[in-house]
Amino acid sequence: MVTKIDHIGIAVNSIDEQIPYYRDALGLEVEKVETVESEGVKVCFIKVGDTHIELLEPISDTSPVKKFLEKNGQGVHHIAYSSSDIVKSVLDVKGKNFQLINETPKTGAKGKLICFLHPKSTFGVLTEICQETEVH
Repeated sequence: MVTKIDHIGIAVNSIDEQIPYYRDALGLEVEKVETVESEGVKVCFIKVGDTHIELLEPISDTSPVKKFLEKNGQGVHHIAYSSSDIVKSVLDVKGKNFQLINETPKTGAKGKLICFLHPKSTFGVLTEICQETEVH
């Protein structure tokens, strides 16, 4: 089940422009930068205690993050919760009539299994459930 907040996703136009704020002004550690082709984004994980900030930069015009930026501008995109059993968590959420964007977990950044809940059914907050795998 859900065990903690894993990360907060922030949509940005440019990761390179944002890093100095988190690293230099706030003194936080940039942990990893990677591209997630399946989601059309470049991501940057910044460690904050036991959780992370995940900067999301679109790499294609069809990226959902690109559409988010065009509609809303830069800012909080989603909140991700860590689950010890993502399949059970997804089935529980679905059984309680919350709308899923993807009903089957897929591989996301850092090799985690991920599943998104539609913000129309979560009071306007795009919600991600994720689970660690052996791949990091």
